[in-house]
Amino acid sequence: MRGELTDEWKARGVQEGKEYAILTAEIARATFGVTPGAHSRLKGLHKVKTGNKLRDHMTDLELIFTMLGEAGTTEIARRKDAQGFVDNRKAAKEGGAVAGNARKELEAKSGKPVVSKKNYLAPPAKRKAVTRPKKA
Repeated sequence: MRGELTDEWKARGVQEGKEYAILTAEIARATFGVTPGAHSRLKGLHKVKTGNKLRDHMTDLELIFTMLGEAGTTEIARRKDAQGFVDNRKAAKEGGAVAGNARKELEAKSGKPVVSKKNYLAPPAKRKAVTRPKKA
């Protein structure tokens, strides 16, 4: 989903780098109520130098809602023929809101928050180093 979304942004005149980051944050904020940075800190991934990627540490539900926000954003941008950063920012907010509403409904029915400190992967300091056998 992410690749399809970024391809769409590129075709619609969004600049890679800062504009992609802003749009991604808009989707996340509307989906989860937090920015990717805050979500990373919640999971203890605040040290950028470690190479942590938030997606690698998301639970299944966090990934599903992330994908829904991205898919919704892509579809809305296409349907509204969003051009440039401003139009795509509106689409990002709307696509994220679709996912956010679905998340809130699940949380209400399950009684459990989707956003969690739980990591799919152990933080790097806690992962065991993989040792490969030496070649003869």
